[in-house]
Amino acid sequence: MGLTNRSTGTGVLQKELKPERVTPDDRIIALAGNPNVGKSTVFNSLTGMKQHTGNWPGKTVTNAQGRYRHKDKNFILVDIPGTYSLMANSVEEEIARDFVCFGEPDAVIVVTDATCLERNLNLVLQTLEITDRVVVCVNLIDEAKRKKIRINCEELSKRLGVPVIPTNARRKTGLDELMDAVYAVSTGQISPKPIKVTYDDEIERAIDMIQPKIMQLTACRINPRWVAVKLLDGDESILNSIDRYLGFNLLNDSELSGLLNYARQYLSENGIEKEQVRDRIVSTLVKTAEELSRETVTFENRQYNRFDRKIDRILTSKVFGIPIMLALLASIFWLTIEGTNVPSGLLADFLFGIEEKLSAFLKSMDIPLWIHDMLVLGMFRTIAWVVSVMLPPMAVFFPLFTLLEDLGYLPRVAFNLDNFFKKACAHGKQALTMCMGFGCNAAGVIGCRIISSPRERLIAILTNNFVPCNGRFPTLIAMSMIFIGGLAGGRFQSAISALAVTGIVVLGIFMTLLVSKILSVTILRGYPSSFELELPPYRKPQIFRILVRSIFDRTLFVLGRAVAVAAPAGLVIWLMANIKVNNMSLLSHAADFLDPFGRMLGMDGYILMAFILGLPANEIVIPIIVMSYMASGTMVEINELEDLRRILVDNGWTWLTGLCVMLFSLMHFPCGTTLWTIKKEAGSIKWAVAAFAIPTIIGIAVCYIVANGARLLGLV
Repeated sequence: MGLTNRSTGTGVLQKELKPERVTPDDRIIALAGNPNVGKSTVFNSLTGMKQHTGNWPGKTVTNAQGRYRHKDKNFILVDIPGTYSLMANSVEEEIARDFVCFGEPDAVIVVTDATCLERNLNLVLQTLEITDRVVVCVNLIDEAKRKKIRINCEELSKRLGVPVIPTNARRKTGLDELMDAVYAVSTGQISPKPIKVTYDDEIERAIDMIQPKIMQLTACRINPRWVAVKLLDGDESILNSIDRYLGFNLLNDSELSGLLNYARQYLSENGIEKEQVRDRIVSTLVKTAEELSRETVTFENRQYNRFDRKIDRILTSKVFGIPIMLALLASIFWLTIEGTNVPSGLLADFLFGIEEKLSAFLKSMDIPLWIHDMLVLGMFRTIAWVVSVMLPPMAVFFPLFTLLEDLGYLPRVAFNLDNFFKKACAHGKQALTMCMGFGCNAAGVIGCRIISSPRERLIAILTNNFVPCNGRFPTLIAMSMIFIGGLAGGRFQSAISALAVTGIVVLGIFMTLLVSKILSVTILRGYPSSFELELPPYRKPQIFRILVRSIFDRTLFVLGRAVAVAAPAGLVIWLMANIKVNNMSLLSHAADFLDPFGRMLGMDGYILMAFILGLPANEIVIPIIVMSYMASGTMVEINELEDLRRILVDNGWTWLTGLCVMLFSLMHFPCGTTLWTIKKEAGSIKWAVAAFAIPTIIGIAVCYIVANGARLLGLV
């Protein structure tokens, strides 16, 4: 039987894949493309501020929709996930494929990169196998011209059989022509006749065996030739999608099942086993893309990327890659440490000067003393400490880290670490998500969406917390300067402190690999899957853009979150320090309860309590520790790092205490935001609990071994 109105899943299709039309005449346009081709720039340039974002139904992959008007039509532009193929090897690929197949877009724009068109044509060809309503956007044409790459778009259009439009989306060049082409295709003014990818004779014969029956069963609701190819290469996900969106399981038809088995037997008899079919298909697509590129792309300077390759031979080499990575990381930490001492002191003087004026103002209003102390000595002083300690390091660290990102170095870091992750039976892309965790662990967890395997994605989520986020760096830097570099003193103090922080980061990477390995051979048993990592070209850094991104998107965002958490935390600590039970504050009761366990770990009860109360944000751990040590229940004015050192030493801290605080700061439960993100991304609270327990247990064990080992050796 074929498709009927009753059997089709039209309701599902309308609900999940089709954007809502304002008028029946609205045109829906899918925007596809590889990552890093300027797809978002095209989307933003066309839609302007008429956009909204959300998640694909049942998925954690975000989507963006926008509207624009051209001539007499309204267009709804749907930005589908960036992907290298439509083979459905990942969630992103499956969503992109399903929208093109079942979302019934009136046209599909495939954005390509003019500087590496050959690779991008692979996605173009796969899209043309699904639908003929395609417009190819050759973006970054200005960069290609700068590299002396010439593309004959007219010839390419002739050979592909669809419109091909050169654009520079950043300067909005060619976008009018692009909209004209989309208008013509979506309204039927142009009837594209796309190129037919011809496979091996044996595969073509097998396609002919099953295509007519597929056409009969699907009533041409979906390209039967493409479905035949998918069935032959063993892509079961397409069957699930057809069942979901069209309400019909193809293989329930006994005749089709018989024909498919016969076609596979025919291939096997001709030396093509089932697992080899996809390789043959991919190989043909690649060869076709190569031919098209050879016929339409001219390289006046074939050594245009020679400089990049020379640099990569060094930065990604087995000998120099890792040492250079560590050296760059240490340099960033050194510059951060060197550049924050004076600004931090000046900022503290300024903020505590404001405190005096605020205090005088409240007293002039005849505010009760307890309210004054709660607001000024509790909330404001905590905020002042957080800002003065956190802002200078972040203002140095984030621009430097963003600079490496803008230069194109971070993908090289992932490349250098890929082999280590494979040995840990984890996904190579985990190196990228780990790098994202240096900025924010919650962002790193969200970034794990790029990993297609659910098992490997979960491993990456559970281990992302082992790299220190920006909220933990101030603690690590302060402890290293006071108790590591401070012991050495002299001109090398900053260098030694930077090496100490680098060592902690390396330990975090090692723990990421170790725990990934343990998880992969126990509760998340499996083998690593392969993946494709694009090394983007080195680009001239845009200093203004770096400053804006690092200051507004990172520094101020993180600082704002820290301040928002610090204010109520300061209030809670003040209340705990000033509410007494049996002549002893609640703070002291809690610290006394935790103190025996804290001493076992090389710390004390106040430190452990600070980590617990710092669950909302790691940024406030040190302020809580300092405030807890104040008998009056208030924080002292800390204008210099020496003030902090004196407070800590007066309360019994040694180099071992500082080291254990650094270790536990690296290996303890994620912040509240990250835990909530893990629960949403993993889809279960049990994995959020696991993400809480795994690093905490390891942190306790490591601190116990280090503390008691040092005592046993008589080092303290």
